Amino acid sequence: MRESIQTLWPYLWRHRRGMALGLTALVAKDAVAVAIPLLLKSTVDQLTQGSAWALVIRWIALLMVAGLLKGAFQYAMRVVLIGISRDIEYDLRNDLFRHLVTLSPGFYAGQRTGDIMARSTNDLNAVRMMLGPGMMYLTETSLTFVLAVAVMLSFDPGLAALALLPAPFVSFAVIFFGRRIHERFEKIQAMFSGISSRVQENLSGVRMIRAYVQEEAELRRFRDLNEEYIAQNLRLVRIQGVFQPLLEALIGLTFLIVLWAGGLRVLSGDLTLGTFVMFNFYMGMLVWPMIALGWVVNLMQRGTASMHRINELLHEQPSIAAPPVPKALPARTGAIEFDDVSLHYSAGPALSGVSLRIEPGETIAIVGRTGSGKSTLAELIPRLRDPSSGVVRIGGIDVRDLDPADLRRRIGMVPQETFLFSTTIEENIAFGVEDAPPEKVRWAAEVAGLAHDIEGFPAGYRTMVGERGITLSGGQKQRLAIARALIRDPQVLILDDALSSVDTVTEERILTGLRQLLGGRTVILISHRVSTVREAGSIVVLDRGSVVERGTHQELVGAAGYYADLAQRQALEEELETI
Repeated sequence: MRESIQTLWPYLWRHRRGMALGLTALVAKDAVAVAIPLLLKSTVDQLTQGSAWALVIRWIALLMVAGLLKGAFQYAMRVVLIGISRDIEYDLRNDLFRHLVTLSPGFYAGQRTGDIMARSTNDLNAVRMMLGPGMMYLTETSLTFVLAVAVMLSFDPGLAALALLPAPFVSFAVIFFGRRIHERFEKIQAMFSGISSRVQENLSGVRMIRAYVQEEAELRRFRDLNEEYIAQNLRLVRIQGVFQPLLEALIGLTFLIVLWAGGLRVLSGDLTLGTFVMFNFYMGMLVWPMIALGWVVNLMQRGTASMHRINELLHEQPSIAAPPVPKALPARTGAIEFDDVSLHYSAGPALSGVSLRIEPGETIAIVGRTGSGKSTLAELIPRLRDPSSGVVRIGGIDVRDLDPADLRRRIGMVPQETFLFSTTIEENIAFGVEDAPPEKVRWAAEVAGLAHDIEGFPAGYRTMVGERGITLSGGQKQRLAIARALIRDPQVLILDDALSSVDTVTEERILTGLRQLLGGRTVILISHRVSTVREAGSIVVLDRGSVVERGTHQELVGAAGYYADLAQRQALEEELETI
């Protein structure tokens, strides 16, 4: 609970004026509500004493005014306080999303998307219920209880003591059942995350499931998760099913005791009928706080359990962040230098002692076997990863001394795995460029060799690509990703195996367009094809994370190493295809 308050306090403080207004309405509503039984006592006593009707009507009018005031204050209390809980939910959701997009790729590699989605939706809703109805009714019922008991004690301490008999038992029940509700709700939220993750994975991989005829198997797994989720919810319901009736039974027993003891005193003339009616009215007022206590405890336990899960995300720190005082890059990005760079994953080393210099405006190609560290090397340039040892410099500045956002604005990167958003082709190309004009979008598509394909679509550039670009072919996805990088007008362009899904004719057309366009820009080509890299000014061969060869196409072919063997095999494959 303390951790939740620490996290939520800045949000509550931000809305302190609204909170003060809402609490003022709450206090006024409770004060009027507690005054109504006093007015009712006076009205009943006036009637039993045979007072003039004018006086009785005056008390009735006061009761009506009090009822209207109570309703008005109650309306204001709910609108303001529950409205603030919605505002805090909005702020917290925005802050959580803002924090999530700063976290490094390594965090997401160890997390399930469905779990993060559940925390960002279901858990946030539970926190809102705690801050809105939970906090409001906790304050309201507590104040009502204190005020009502104070008035009852001032009129008849003995009868008031009888009315408070269940209080210790209620407190024990709240503590006992509250702890178990909290524990079981945490398990339920964790299971909800598991179900969300399973659904997300199945929907993303639906084509694979169908290809391997695993529909029934996945349905069985989902059914098992769902049945366990229901079982856990039923365990929680059983706890709540005992808790609520227990509170009501204690309250009902108290009513019987007060009716019996108070009724005898009215009959004996020791207690006025008005006071007895007032006590019963207050007893009715105390029923809601006692019953609501169980509901409020449930909301508070659910909210704190959910806030704990949200805090786990908020406490995650990005492994890559801007330094306190970042250095400024010069107007033109300088040379890219790898100085004895090594990088280790948990499975083993990805790069070992790589030293490499890429001059401004140079086109360099990187080739090597699968798993040799090519993509890892490329990810170090925009600082998507940091080396375990060594230094990566751009323009003579360690990239760790730069603001990553400023650095990445200079770089256009087409990753090995193309990701497209579920929107139009135009919006996917213009992603990352604010208010890109249509003609610039078409220009980028033309250079990437995609314009002709787009013109054949019924909706043209407004064609929806579907989730992850499901309606496009592999080659179209790659060319769209190239267009997305080109429209940024980058000083450094990284193509990580970005032409692997296009045919050699299309590849040559794209490369020709790029050569004409990217004069003076630094280009890094990563590919398995010799046809892609042969025109590069320099070719670097990686093997097991180390640079083993470097030179032009002709130099490496003559060196009789890995590159020469690769070129010979691909040339033979091309000859066989022509037969």
